[in-house]
Amino acid sequence: MKKGLCLLNAYLILPGAEHFYERMREEFSKIGIQLDRKTNASILSFIGSDGFLYSQQLGYDFVLYLDKDPYVSYSLEQAGSRLFNSARSIELCDDKMLTHMALSNHGIMMPKTISGPLNYSNDISYDFIHDLEQIIPFPMVAKDDFGSLGEAVFLLKNESDLVNFENVHKANPRLFQEFITSSFGFDFRLIVIGGRYFAGMKRVNKNGDFRSNIACGGVGEKAIIPKEYIETAEKTAKILRLDYCGVDILEGPRKEPIVCEVNSNAFLSGIEKTTGKNVARAYAKYIKKRIDN
Repeated sequence: MKKGLCLLNAYLILPGAEHFYERMREEFSKIGIQLDRKTNASILSFIGSDGFLYSQQLGYDFVLYLDKDPYVSYSLEQAGSRLFNSARSIELCDDKMLTHMALSNHGIMMPKTISGPLNYSNDISYDFIHDLEQIIPFPMVAKDDFGSLGEAVFLLKNESDLVNFENVHKANPRLFQEFITSSFGFDFRLIVIGGRYFAGMKRVNKNGDFRSNIACGGVGEKAIIPKEYIETAEKTAKILRLDYCGVDILEGPRKEPIVCEVNSNAFLSGIEKTTGKNVARAYAKYIKKRIDN
């Protein structure tokens, strides 16, 4: 029997991640694969005084990596483990600015995006604030580069909001984006496995929040996903070299697809419940095919 390892974060195990593991364990067992569970705190790798990387010999055929710890993921790969997703792909998705930079120059529509300058002081730059306002009008969206579930995402309505945001977040990697008003409170979550679209839903927030994340009050709804949206999601996943992902697409003013974010560990519960599709089974079969080749 082949064995896989599901790796989670030791300090913050979200219910969605725990459910992800349980669903994958269930589906893997049906195709003769045992899926064990560990955390990043139990994977001890180190660089020795001789300059070589030393890592535990895990004895697994693959690692289902549901964490975002880049040091553990890269060390596991250097030690010979096959990760789903790869360390580089997870890193590109975890850092929202890196996501947009990796997708740029590929013909994929995205909100106009500007990275906040790295700040090592206690002050903010009013020159940057003035220049930013000339490029992206209010209201604008501000985000910390690292974050999930809709957290640390804000709608700034005026310069006062922008100044307040900068005063609080100035030390954080952050970005600013044009607000796609045509997609207020809703977006589309598309699941792509092995570069091919598998399932999609519309996420709608009916509480007046511009964010559609289910963690922020959004709910999943069945929807017919336009062909252009599917093509955009598949292209996005291939550029980022993702085995599995959720691509979040906003609806532009002409109903064109605008890529908002890409989640390398998109949770399963909402998409499976809404669409009735067995995403975990499809992902498990994809991984089995890859490790068998």
